[in-house]
Formats: sequence, structure tokens, C-alpha cells
Amino acid sequence: MRVFVAGGTGHSGSYIIPELIAAGHEVTGLARSDTAAAAVSALGAKVRRGDLEDLDGLKEAAADSDGVIHVAHRQDLLPSGGLDAVAAAELPIMLAYGEALAGTGKPLVAAGSIGSPGYLGRPATEEDLALPGGDEHKGTLRVRNVVETAVIGLAEQGVRSSVVRIANIAHSTTDRYGFLPTLIALAKEKGVVGYPGDGTNLWNAVHARDVASLFRLALEKGPAGKYWHAVGDGAIPLREIAEAIGSRLGLPAVSIPADVLMVPGHFGFLANIVTQSYPASNHITRRTLGWEPAQPGLLADLDNGHYFPAG
Repeated sequence: MRVFVAGGTGHSGSYIIPELIAAGHEVTGLARSDTAAAAVSALGAKVRRGDLEDLDGLKEAAADSDGVIHVAHRQDLLPSGGLDAVAAAELPIMLAYGEALAGTGKPLVAAGSIGSPGYLGRPATEEDLALPGGDEHKGTLRVRNVVETAVIGLAEQGVRSSVVRIANIAHSTTDRYGFLPTLIALAKEKGVVGYPGDGTNLWNAVHARDVASLFRLALEKGPAGKYWHAVGDGAIPLREIAEAIGSRLGLPAVSIPADVLMVPGHFGFLANIVTQSYPASNHITRRTLGWEPAQPGLLADLDNGHYFPAG
């Protein structure tokens, strides 16, 4: 299959491209710069120069392919518009893909996010269509859900579209900017590894290599109009994550009281995130696609030590 990948040099994409090539697919990756083009080539894919603002170019790339995987985001919009702007910019991109692929039955697999379910203690499932979140993120989640719903809706136009919702923590040996590196840096700065309250709020996680295998399976055989959950660990108490980090850093894991949780308290901009609970399930994904996470879980990956380089 000739596969067009947008976002192939990001954390997930840099695993998706090799996964596809190893399975025998011919991959073309979008690159907006010489640096990105070199990275795409190094992964073994062909290079298509362009960017996410060129909707005509994206439509042409999609039409020339047998399938599309989209894991890219307009990160340049973060400084001015925040996460809402980044999410909103994805909608015209998905609709452009839909125009190119309508009536073809070709697959479009787009990245989504688990979001912040955490209501009534019920895990997010692959059948949840709208996931509420904390006040800080409701706007972003609404926009995010509009984008995901638009992708799913393309199934009615003859596109084999689906959304892979990636766990809140995607970990790997190449994770440099995710939640774990941020939490580790904060612990080094503060001298303790904090967790809110009793630390029983639940987080979900997945290894980036397992994310890649799920995208491949969704591309190859996923039915249209479905959500898939790239979740390996569905419910890890944040206190256990803090304790695992603390044991590696030689720092105590401590409860942070409510009066110092919020900005500009102990967690800073993370305050409204770390207090949430994010349980999630993957039962339908595993049963339907035969996906089985094969990489180390979150706590085992922390024990591997690569998040804590010497020196």
C-alpha cells in the first residue's frame, strides 16, 4: 500500500513510518523543512515537501496514495492561540482529506486523544463520542471532539476513516517533551516528586511503538467510522508514577496539599492537568483489530532508566 504520512517526524510518527515500511508498505512523509526532509529520509520514506497550511497539496498527496495517516499538528499556533487554535486548524485538513478520498474506500487514520473522561469513575471507552474534561480544557476538548467527529463522519462519504486516540502518556526511549520529561524536570527543580492529594487519580499510558502498530492495523484492516484506543496501561495511580520517578532520582514522593496545587504553586501550568483522572479501556480495539501491546508498560519503562541519563 502507498501510504502518505503527515507528522512522520514527531514522537509517534517516527515509529509509525518504520512500522509501515517493515510491513511492506511504501511510505511518503510530509516535510516542511530541510531538517524534516532529512529525518523522513532517514526513516526510510520518500519525501513530499509541503506543510499543513497547503490544503491543495494535502489533497493531492492523499489522492495519490492508497491511504493516509495523519499525526501532525500546527504547533506554530501554540504561542498565539494555544491548544484551541491547534485543534481548530485540524478541521479543514481533515475535510480536505475527505474531499480527496470520498467514494474511494481508502483509509484515513487520524490521531486523536483520550481527553479527560474522569466522570462517575467510568473509563473512557472506544464508544464514547464526547468526553468531558476539567474546566481548563473543556474548550479544547470540544474542538478536539468536533475534529474527531468530522473524521468519523467521512465514513458516510465512502472513506474508511477512523481515529486512533492516543493515551495521555506516550512513552519511549525518544520521548523528550512529553508529560514524563516535564514531571521529571519539575521534580529536579523542586527537590521532591509531587502528586496531588492522595495520588489515587488514574492515568493511562502507552508505548510509542505500540501506538505505531495500532495505526498500521487500523490502516490495513480497520472498519470505517471507528474509534481505537492506543492504551496499554489503562489506570495507573499518579502516586505510583511519582514514586517510580522518585526512586530513580533519589527524591521523596510527597503529597502536595490543595492550597499549593494551583498556579503559581508547586505544579505551575500542570496544576489543572495532574489533578484529573484519566482511566481508559482498550477492549474493543484489541478484540476488533487483534492489537496486543507488546512493549514495556509505563512503570517498567521508567525502570529501564532511559528517562534518567547519567550526569
